[in-house]
Amino acid sequence: MTVTTIIFAVMAIFTLGGGLGVVASRNLFHAALYLVLSLFGIAGLFILLEAPFLAAVQVLVYVGAIAVLITITIMVTRRLMGPVESLNRQWPVAAVAAALVMATLGFVLVNQFSGISTAPDVPADGLTLLGAAFVDPAGFLLPFEVASVLLLAALIGAIVVARD
Repeated sequence: MTVTTIIFAVMAIFTLGGGLGVVASRNLFHAALYLVLSLFGIAGLFILLEAPFLAAVQVLVYVGAIAVLITITIMVTRRLMGPVESLNRQWPVAAVAAALVMATLGFVLVNQFSGISTAPDVPADGLTLLGAAFVDPAGFLLPFEVASVLLLAALIGAIVVARD
């Protein structure tokens, strides 16, 4: 067990535990706090991957902007944040589907990634190549624009919810 392995385990626990807390929490404010924990875990994983720029972007954009926006939106709504009992009769189907997805991902993980060694070094002009891929129509231009439209829709939805 190296220090890197221990740090990876802690960050993985933060990420997965925060995600589980988001799904399992009945209080919206607590779910937003679990989301912040999960996003910090992802930033820690970026640091372990030696990608400090992505870690900083993760903290600034997602934790600093999106999670704060969600938290403020929850706090300014007039509805109570307490648990509301709802009858959901589809949870057994969802549990079976989630178990099948988890089994499939575990199978793929064991069979496809068991003999993989470390990744090669990042090229010196990697950031330049990434920028060129963002503006190239055959590259990441469409997913980048879709993500920006999704964030804009989330912002408009938060404003609408806050006004009600």
